[in-house]
Amino acid sequence: MHEYLSIAPDVAAALAARRPVVALESTVIAHGMPHPRNLETARALEALVREEGAVPATVAVLDGRIRVGLDDEDLQRLAAGGHAVRKLSRRDLPVALAARADGATTVAATMIAARLAGIAVFATGGIGGVHRGAETSYDVSADLDELARTDVCVVCAGAKAVLDLPKTLEYLETRGVPVLGLGTGTFPAFYARSSGLPVSHRCDSPDEVARVLHAKWRLGLGGGVLATVPIPAEAAIDAEETEAAIARALADAQSEGVVGAAVTPYLLARLEDITQGRSLEANVALIANNARTAARIAAAYAGLQRDGALPPRPSAPRVRA
Repeated sequence: MHEYLSIAPDVAAALAARRPVVALESTVIAHGMPHPRNLETARALEALVREEGAVPATVAVLDGRIRVGLDDEDLQRLAAGGHAVRKLSRRDLPVALAARADGATTVAATMIAARLAGIAVFATGGIGGVHRGAETSYDVSADLDELARTDVCVVCAGAKAVLDLPKTLEYLETRGVPVLGLGTGTFPAFYARSSGLPVSHRCDSPDEVARVLHAKWRLGLGGGVLATVPIPAEAAIDAEETEAAIARALADAQSEGVVGAAVTPYLLARLEDITQGRSLEANVALIANNARTAARIAAAYAGLQRDGALPPRPSAPRVRA
């Protein structure tokens, strides 16, 4: 056990028995949604993972420890703390641990914690990526480099819609990160089901995703895998409407001088105002769908690990002389 790591008993027991576990981030609780919707969503995500036969492991930093698996009191603490809770990426983890501060983990920090604990699959809403205007601002999320270096499968609805999606995919390609589309050949666009941009490979079942993970890591090809899932159709927002709302929110952010780590939370809150709450409902729906899907991928991957081998290959057809 790492000196800064604390794994909840039910999570530790599941990992020891090679049963499926799904990591969940905590920025969605502290920074992604208003209170009390954030607490309701955090509870619902854990329940959905359990319904699919996996063990949820929400990750946060509390009292100077990286906590993998939270109880309801912990969830309430994060939800009520809101923006007073630090937002933690890779660079912020050592500072928060040394200060014994409360912190909510981003995609990058949750991946680090999941890898330390031995959890292979992690569900989130959308990853960070290359920001619009990055050619002058150099604003690129640490999530992308974490995907390139840390052996965790991240299940999401693509990158956050406020980002530059073509540049984000180019960056992932350069860093050798497989971008899988579950049931789709195009990259989901968070609130919209498709960006029109191709993924590197389409998978039509959680089992197929699990086999990709198994093959990649057994080959020693380090780094993560991005498994993307379109938002449910009934919750999706039209791509043109989304783009118009994003353009308005970006202009507001620029006029108010919002920069750095504050940009994404500002834009998400502004989009909720502009869409009269529809973006929040879409966010809740897509992350719930991702949690269900991640549990199914985790179950398939755990099965491969218990078997200790890849599924048998189809026998080659015999050639008559």
